[in-house]
Amino acid sequence: MSGETPNYQELGRKLLTALFGAQSALRLYPVENETVQQALTELHALVDGIVKHDGSAEIRVVGDFFFLNETRLRLDLSNFSTFGAFAGALHNHGIGAVEIVNGVERSEWAPFISMLLRPAAEPDPFRGFLERFAQAPVTHIEVRPSTEIDDPGDDEEALTAAKRTYAQSVKVAEGVMGDIRIGKAVNVRKVKRAVQGIVDQVLSNEASMVTMTTLRDFDEYTFTHSVNVSIFSVIIGQRIGLDRLQLYDLGLGALFHDVGKQRLDADVINKAGGLTEEEWAMLQEHPTEGLLLLFEMHGFADVPYRQMLMAYEHHMKIDLSGYPPNKREREIGLFSRIVSVADSFDAGTSVRSYQYEPWPPDAVLQEMRDNPKRGLDPLLVKVLITATGVYPVGTLVILDSHELAVVAQVNPNPDLLHRPKVKVISDPVGLPLAEPKTVDLADVDPATGKAVHQIIKTTDPQKYGIRVSDYLMS
Repeated sequence: MSGETPNYQELGRKLLTALFGAQSALRLYPVENETVQQALTELHALVDGIVKHDGSAEIRVVGDFFFLNETRLRLDLSNFSTFGAFAGALHNHGIGAVEIVNGVERSEWAPFISMLLRPAAEPDPFRGFLERFAQAPVTHIEVRPSTEIDDPGDDEEALTAAKRTYAQSVKVAEGVMGDIRIGKAVNVRKVKRAVQGIVDQVLSNEASMVTMTTLRDFDEYTFTHSVNVSIFSVIIGQRIGLDRLQLYDLGLGALFHDVGKQRLDADVINKAGGLTEEEWAMLQEHPTEGLLLLFEMHGFADVPYRQMLMAYEHHMKIDLSGYPPNKREREIGLFSRIVSVADSFDAGTSVRSYQYEPWPPDAVLQEMRDNPKRGLDPLLVKVLITATGVYPVGTLVILDSHELAVVAQVNPNPDLLHRPKVKVISDPVGLPLAEPKTVDLADVDPATGKAVHQIIKTTDPQKYGIRVSDYLMS
């Protein structure tokens, strides 16, 4: 297999068949049986070839989709039963992905598949599997839990899963940017895995990931900004009907959109205050540097053209002004326009080295919508507003009762985007409440038919020394 690009569709179908064969053989015969041994030999030879070519082999099941590394397999009636047998075994144990790393031995397959055939542990199947797995002679096969949430209505569970996904993604972004700055090879598979987590979490519980974007940390702005832009891009993408594979491509490009900055002088990137003309000209080179970096980056199955374009085009405006300058007519790609909107929103609401006073989120959205000089796609801005509401999650507001409140949840009714759920955090004279209280601004007084409470203005949380995420993460 070395020296040529593998046909992952064909390999995937063979792998499904080999896994199904090994499962069936171990279900019917003892491990010493010749049929079992032959099935294990065939399975090992197939996986070992993939691992030696790619460095590892990841088998991932998301809903009704099966992935081998980054390729989604096309399944038909002839192979769906084999897929179902393996997917069902993983699902029973709460496993979403299996990764086989370099050095895997043939002897590791029998105990691993035998464990999959055992009944799932209760009440936590994945934890029970891990406990048994730790005792097995298996060191080169790793399992990860399903990222999909069984009950999307369980806000606490969704928030816990979102926190885990977000923290892992920021850590990966920090590691990648650091590696690029010092010229070290990037673990692209780890980045892709982080993006897969973001996409899966957005699709299972979008609101929980929107909440995570309020965790704005000036010291980690570069990394949280990259992750936030990826989240907002995926949210916009899924709302305009992109499929899961397209969302993976979009989220990956969004995470890498500013990667070119790692080739610029850190003093310019982190400079407090305005930039000189020379420094501004240098900063405007980062889209081109990003394109070149991604072109040179190893670890992609194919040249990442979509991600290269997103890095290159995300500061171009729809009238082709912006930067880098264009010498000929072109149409800016949909994915690039999505990233531009996501980037503008997160940058405008974040504290950066050269922007100590971020705008309130509602003001940023209004500016993006109403100021054509921003050069953003107006339809995509409207899509973002339907996701964030007129008052995005994390906005500090003053109610008509003069109480301070933090926007906690967008109203799903598009006609009531201006009436979110909020957490009231102070009394009318500004004294903090011992326990925040949740108020739905869509509630009306039965006697008058008018809203019980409404927002009269937004305000700056820094003015009050408030970190809004403290009220949203609990």
